[in-house]
Amino acid sequence: MKKFLIIYAMGTTLLLITTITIISHKEEKIVRLNNNYEALRSEVKLYRNRLKESTASAMALQLELDEYREQRKSDLKHIRSLGTQLRRVESVAKAATTNEVQFSTPLYDTILVYDTVWLFRWKDKWVSAEGAIRDGEVDCEIHSVDTIRQVIHRVPRRFGLIRYGTKGIRQEITSSNPHTKVVYTEYIELPKRREKRKK
Repeated sequence: MKKFLIIYAMGTTLLLITTITIISHKEEKIVRLNNNYEALRSEVKLYRNRLKESTASAMALQLELDEYREQRKSDLKHIRSLGTQLRRVESVAKAATTNEVQFSTPLYDTILVYDTVWLFRWKDKWVSAEGAIRDGEVDCEIHSVDTIRQVIHRVPRRFGLIRYGTKGIRQEITSSNPHTKVVYTEYIELPKRREKRKK
C-alpha cells in the first residue's frame, strides 16, 4: 500500500509539474503574441530629439525562428548572404533614411583652350559637394557623413503612477546629420535574445 501511495504521489507531482510547465509556456506565448499585436498596431514614431536630431521609435517584434523564416524571406536571404545562420542571430534591425541637402554657392570660371567651365564647391560639417558646369551639363560629386545611433530599451507597464514589469521593448534610432531624416525603423528579437534578458 505504501509503495502504491509513493508511486501515486510521484505520478501526481510529475503530472502537476508538467501541467504547470505547459501553462507557463502558453502564458509566455500569449504575452509574446499580445506584445507583437501592440507592436504591429503602433506606428513608427518620427520626431526630433532634444539635440534636434531626426529620430524614429518603434516597438520590437518578438518572433520565433519559424515565424521569422516564414514572414521575412527577403531578410533571411540577406542574413545568409553574410555567411551567418539564422539560429545564431540574436536580433535584426532595419532603418531607412533620406538625405535632403539644399545649398547655394557662387560659381567661378576656368577658361580652357576652347571652353569655359564653371566650377563650384560647397561644404559643411556633414556634406561636401563640388562640381563643374560645362556645355549645359553638370558633373557633381557629393559626400555625406552620418552617425546612426541605436538604443534598445524596456518599456514598463503602468498602473497610475506605478511602473512595473515589461510592456514591450522599444528601439530608438537617431541620425546625427541634420540633412538626414530617418523615415522608417524596425527591430525584431529572436528567441535567444529574449532568453538572455530573462536571466
